[in-house]
Amino acid sequence: MDNETSTGHVTRKAVLRAALAAGIAAPTVLMGVPALARTLTAGEAAPPLTPECDDGDDPTVPQTEGPYFKPDSPLRNSLLGSGTVGVRLTVSGYVFGLACRPIAGALLDFWQADTNGAYDNTGFRFRGHQFTDAQGAFKLTTIVPGLYPGRTRHLHVKVQAPGRPVLTSQLYFPGEPRNNTDSIFDARLLMSVRDAGTAKEAAFDFVLNVPQNPGPSPTATATTQPPGGSWAAGTAYRAGDRVTYGGPAYVCLQAHTGQAGWEPPNVPALWRAV
Repeated sequence: MDNETSTGHVTRKAVLRAALAAGIAAPTVLMGVPALARTLTAGEAAPPLTPECDDGDDPTVPQTEGPYFKPDSPLRNSLLGSGTVGVRLTVSGYVFGLACRPIAGALLDFWQADTNGAYDNTGFRFRGHQFTDAQGAFKLTTIVPGLYPGRTRHLHVKVQAPGRPVLTSQLYFPGEPRNNTDSIFDARLLMSVRDAGTAKEAAFDFVLNVPQNPGPSPTATATTQPPGGSWAAGTAYRAGDRVTYGGPAYVCLQAHTGQAGWEPPNVPALWRAV
């Protein structure tokens, strides 16, 4: 979340964020960088690298899904439509694993209330999913959600690295009066929010419970298609498409491009056995 710890140390995750924004390879910029990257005083030894991306709030904590989740949301990074009413909000950030290395191709599924605090339970207004890019980055364009009884302002999200379990959580806004009375609110899930003219910009980094080596990723190798299976990495699938994988048949739930690790048995958010 924040770029500094309570002691004023710049976090290792913040160093990596800055490197990615500048176009520097993440493993290169982190070579020799201590877990809490900072200026050392004379005679002070650099602390060793830690095996986990621990900035005091990691991995990202899970929260309840709530009653309004719907599968099969459209693939899009903007939830705005014609005539959308509300304060524009852009949320950006990265998805990291436990070694503070970005995760490319992670699935993020967002849903939220409209400016009046209502959810669209018949269609897909203010619902959509996207995937992180090669640097593990995502960007969502939406509006600030409205309030409804019992809750503070929040965004819902599901995050899933390829072939890994789904993290379900919520994101919150700082300075909201209802943060103090909402029994679900968790300060570890506060976004960093600032004004941008009449709109708002927010940032949040997800850290998933995905083991990683601190060094460069091994070179990807071609995967062997399972005998008799029609699923293939690199294929663009649409909702409703059917494939076979290792014998069983599956139907596609959300449009996406197949990747190694996203074989149908591994990603129930994308495929359902039939």
